Amino acid sequence: MSYQGHHDIVNAKLEDKQLRTNLKNVMDTLKTNRKNLITSRFIDWEELREKGKALKQKTLSQLDVLLERFEQNASKNGFIIHWASDSKEANEIIYSLMKEKGVTKILKGKSMASEETHLNAFLKQKGLDPIETDLGELIIQLIDEPPVHIVAPAIHKNRYQIGEIFAQKLGANLESEPEKLNEIARVHLRKEFQEFKMGLSGVNFAIADEGAIWLIENEGNGRMSTTASDIHIAICGIEKIVESFEDASILDALLVPSATGAAITCYNNIITSPRKEGELDGPKELHIILLDNNRSTILKDSHFYKSLSCIRCGTCLNHCPVYDKIGGHAYLSTYPGPIGEVISPQLFGMKNYGHMVNLCSLCGRCSEVCPVKIPLAELIRDLRSEKVGQGRKNLKNNDGSLKNKQEQFGMTKFANLASNGSSWRRMLSLAGFFAPLAKPFASFIPGLKNWVAYRAFPELSGNLHKKVSKMQGVIYE
Repeated sequence: MSYQGHHDIVNAKLEDKQLRTNLKNVMDTLKTNRKNLITSRFIDWEELREKGKALKQKTLSQLDVLLERFEQNASKNGFIIHWASDSKEANEIIYSLMKEKGVTKILKGKSMASEETHLNAFLKQKGLDPIETDLGELIIQLIDEPPVHIVAPAIHKNRYQIGEIFAQKLGANLESEPEKLNEIARVHLRKEFQEFKMGLSGVNFAIADEGAIWLIENEGNGRMSTTASDIHIAICGIEKIVESFEDASILDALLVPSATGAAITCYNNIITSPRKEGELDGPKELHIILLDNNRSTILKDSHFYKSLSCIRCGTCLNHCPVYDKIGGHAYLSTYPGPIGEVISPQLFGMKNYGHMVNLCSLCGRCSEVCPVKIPLAELIRDLRSEKVGQGRKNLKNNDGSLKNKQEQFGMTKFANLASNGSSWRRMLSLAGFFAPLAKPFASFIPGLKNWVAYRAFPELSGNLHKKVSKMQGVIYE
């Protein structure tokens, strides 16, 4: 898609007043809940963040060793381990298992890894039926949309819109009360849970020392998908490996408050093996797919590897002043928001996802709130450098086609002005003189028209340099 195509999608989302209202309400609630919890429940949140950062960096530095240890211990526990180098291999493994077991439908707990591999579309093409059981995922599956957020996939819809979706797609009575909407979803899914054989989940933490996986959720559907089925398949990005339960506990204590502003999720599912003799539930077979999909390439970069520390809490999206205006779909990627801007060009190629790095004001909020202190704003800025042919020049599928000649020309002229004192002051003086004159006509002037469509016209002062020169302690050259 062309740059103009991306621009059109962003404009369409900006003009969707209902979307912006829904996003603002949810984002404000999540940010407030997070702030209140951190203030009231944690003695030293920043020290916990430092521990989380150090833990993830240590884990990534020995990821090869920990992956082998996890495979050995999980295999001893009865897990069946599969390695997938890319999305195609991961999807093929799941398809092969379904065909081998004679299964035509699979019930899915929430899994961003399966969104990344586009598993649902793949299975539908094969004539198989993937059924989402997470409430948010169910809502968007009914209307054939991708998730808008990595934690809350349907936050762009309010309860009245969800009621209409259920009425149209499920034949339910038109409702708007959350309890009644939950009941509609529960009744709809209950018959599926009564007769299914295969369930799928993601993985929040894979513990190398124990050969176990840890899943967190709030609805119970994840527990049903993984314990009531005969066969459980878990898709795990290789960066989800941690060394010990203690490490996972630290990250869990950071993830949940950051994601929802709650102290703990309703369900913590720690799975150590398939069903053992004498046990009444749990899967008879347990498969783990360890997904690379270009993560090992990211790990090799001495700077961008930091993005693999992400624990998928989504708080960078919640605090982003761009995301809460346009929503996740405008990014055209499985992973939207600040973390999406960092990992999508690396996972899927700069040529296809380089447009995302422009959807950032570089305000730095994302870096300030990231629970494991990923320098997101810095990485986004550096990816912009990569996009125009600077930096390390080793990103996947970065062929230079995204370079913008007009932008390069403009930045060259700006650099010449900004590095020449007299020219810069002259330009500011002219801007200060013409700005009041241009303001009434800005919406009709090419170039300014797009700017003022969603922004206030800036107040420019040609005498700024004089004010700065008079500040105490400033040496003005």
